[in-house]
Amino acid sequence: MGLTDGGIATPTLDREAPEIIHRVSEEGGGYTFARMVSAAASDGDATAAEVAREIAWEQLHSGPWHSVLPIWRDAYSMACLHVAKHHFAGGDFPETLKVLDLGLIMGGSLLRIDLENAVEKVMAVAEEREKSNNNVGGDGGLLFSSVEFNEDEVFQLLPTKSLSSKHVARRSELSLEGFLRDYYMLGLPVIISDSMSHWPARARWNNTDYLKKVAGGRTVPVEVGKNYLCSEWKQELITFSQFLERIQSRNTCAVPTYLAQHPLFDQIKELRKDILVPDYCYAGGGEMRSINAWFGPGGTVTPLHHDPHHNLFAQVVGKKYVRLYAASVSEELYPHSETMLCNSSQVDLDNIDDNAFPKAKDLEFMDCILDEGDMLYIPPKWWHYVRSLTPSLSVSFWWSNPEGSP
Repeated sequence: MGLTDGGIATPTLDREAPEIIHRVSEEGGGYTFARMVSAAASDGDATAAEVAREIAWEQLHSGPWHSVLPIWRDAYSMACLHVAKHHFAGGDFPETLKVLDLGLIMGGSLLRIDLENAVEKVMAVAEEREKSNNNVGGDGGLLFSSVEFNEDEVFQLLPTKSLSSKHVARRSELSLEGFLRDYYMLGLPVIISDSMSHWPARARWNNTDYLKKVAGGRTVPVEVGKNYLCSEWKQELITFSQFLERIQSRNTCAVPTYLAQHPLFDQIKELRKDILVPDYCYAGGGEMRSINAWFGPGGTVTPLHHDPHHNLFAQVVGKKYVRLYAASVSEELYPHSETMLCNSSQVDLDNIDDNAFPKAKDLEFMDCILDEGDMLYIPPKWWHYVRSLTPSLSVSFWWSNPEGSP
């Protein structure tokens, strides 16, 4: 019996479908959606399934994300599963994966287990086909080679005064007690080296054949443009293989493509198995908030901003420059007044306007170069600017203070 036999099983959808249809009709006015998705389920109508997905997609984009009714996210997952079933039955596995990924990225949590199990089945079928076709991977190209790194050339691109001020402290194999006493409790940044050599990612992620094998056909959201504060910035959905091609492109005129602050490891379980949550993240008895991917080519920039949680930033592949300002100088960094951007500075470190932002000119800061295998602890509310010096794969671990603590 082959892997494709029986199609895609959706036990959660089968159980929850009547309630979803009822709620999307009563709460969201989705009567047309209900008719279409019912036709897809009962009659196997592929066109109706696609129409239902389009209706739900439009609802997800009808306003700010926080204003979208949650039931429409579950409705979108529902429609994605019906569309995926038709693609899978027709043998179009790349399109099946794309639709399932869109359900994982944009859909709700109710049907997530069905989506994840369907992805697992499609990936297994694709792997079986590759083996039967004798498609064997090559030696694997390197995403980043230190031999090609021109330090002098890259450092010319850094903001003014870089690496001339106070450097971030660096500790090798820092004990948990030492981390708590000397950095966490004092609210000070530190680089921790030699603490992630046991991660499978350290041996695997610089191999493009490996990355393509476990994630190449998966669809991911990327940012295109200098950074999120620029008017030409936009978002796209592309396959991970297409993203890797952009990372490796030698076209210096190309607009940077960045996979930033995305919960990639919730979406692609194979990559999640390659990393481990560091013990430091449990310091102080707090709670893990998120694990996010920051993958991109050299030249990508995250502008000066701060985050509300403790952050352990792990550099897996490549090099990054990071500049840090203490939370106490927030006023001098001219935060944006808009609510959505109030954690971002108006000061562009790559092109500082001293007349517009005079207080920022002589502020004290710390900075550093993160090498492969380094982890940087960034305390809550510390301002940070990050620039990729090479193709770079990084992971951030956010955790909060214990409930009731300041």
